Amino acid sequence: MDNQELIQCFTDIVKEKKIDRTEISSIIEELFKTLIEKEYGCADNCEVIVNIDRGEIEVYQEKTIVELVDDPFTEISLDKAQKIEPDLQLGETFIEVVQPQLFGRRLVANAKQFLAQKIKDIEKRNTFDDYIGRVGEIVIGDIRQTHRDNLYIHIDQSELRMPREDQIENERFRRGDSVRAIIKSVEMTAKGPDIVVSRSDEKFLAKLFEMEVPEIEDGIIEILSISRAPGVRAKIIVQSHDRRIDAVGACVGMRGSRIQAVVRELNGEKIDVVNYSSQPEVLISRALSPAKPFNLYIDDERMYCVAVFDDEEMESGVGKSYQNIRLASNVTGYNIEAFRQSEYEGAKSDETFFLGQIETLTERMVELMSQAGVETVSDFRSASREDMLAVKGVGEKMIDTISTKIDTHLESLMTPEEEDTQEEEEETVSHAGDSENDLPTSDIEGKEKTDTALTEAEAV
Repeated sequence: MDNQELIQCFTDIVKEKKIDRTEISSIIEELFKTLIEKEYGCADNCEVIVNIDRGEIEVYQEKTIVELVDDPFTEISLDKAQKIEPDLQLGETFIEVVQPQLFGRRLVANAKQFLAQKIKDIEKRNTFDDYIGRVGEIVIGDIRQTHRDNLYIHIDQSELRMPREDQIENERFRRGDSVRAIIKSVEMTAKGPDIVVSRSDEKFLAKLFEMEVPEIEDGIIEILSISRAPGVRAKIIVQSHDRRIDAVGACVGMRGSRIQAVVRELNGEKIDVVNYSSQPEVLISRALSPAKPFNLYIDDERMYCVAVFDDEEMESGVGKSYQNIRLASNVTGYNIEAFRQSEYEGAKSDETFFLGQIETLTERMVELMSQAGVETVSDFRSASREDMLAVKGVGEKMIDTISTKIDTHLESLMTPEEEDTQEEEEETVSHAGDSENDLPTSDIEGKEKTDTALTEAEAV
């Protein structure tokens, strides 16, 4: 096989595999260096020059001119060198031309094996370069293999992987089924590019809405946050930047056409579209839909909310496996706790809150109180100061601080009606305790005369 035939062979295979022509030169150079290394153990003193257009391959080997040759691969005798170039002297470098044909059949066999491996490496790199810039894009492929932990999807010559955690739990696919998913991540591994796709990711739901709702793609409506229980329920908060366009209505579409297209793609996953509000109580109330809380107690600084439901609505408010509360918490950013109205009232009156639930108390305070046998607010009220002070690290100041923080926490949970009732009771007690010293002198004398008259009348 001459040089031109070798290059033509490479070119044909490369064209078939859709590999860039410019990479042929580097492949051939690496091939000959690999052959030289296998033959002599080293190729540091060799250089391969490939001219694709002319079909030329030249291999040069540098050797040092010496009197006695110890290593024929790196040295050449003076007599032999001067036969080719008479002007050369000892210690100078001699450039020897190596004919590719000298490698014989080994060249053909190794060329096929080497080229096959190189093509695989190039295909892997091209696949990685193609998909690394497509993260976040929805793709459609065919299921080729179904394993316990992964689904393998083929698109053209590329293999994509969908792990179990990125699948929708109630979906079942067979080999040959077409599936749509979002490219979640792309990493290069020793085996090649690992392209992970997902159907359970929140971004997949966002992309589906972007495809169905032109206002989202145009930036008129913005998706602020998403929370999903894949295949079961999802909550999405949207905001319109145009007062003339209703964000929820645009996402739902005429007679629900837009949202139904998304629901069908997600195998019946229910979707609650929530209109954004800057008022936390309105936003949280909407996010808890379809349940309607009886009352909300919100701490904006701690991003904490207590949602109180009527006893009959508690089940729908919490949802199966606490699902509705968890989704509402994730989508709003507030830590939401749900209580029945009867439970909430009892919790406040019995002081059954655990100290660990009071976020203003430090972990050290809670831990030291636990060592004293104090776990709840009720325990703290009934414990003696001596028992608490007996724990190393607990002082009078800490006990007073804990007591103040407990009172503040319980007051923050009090409803407005209870606060008004408490104020009225305090006013009543204050009026009932007015002393005679606070009355004018004339009123005191009149009161004494009236009391005396009543006493005399009672005696008669």
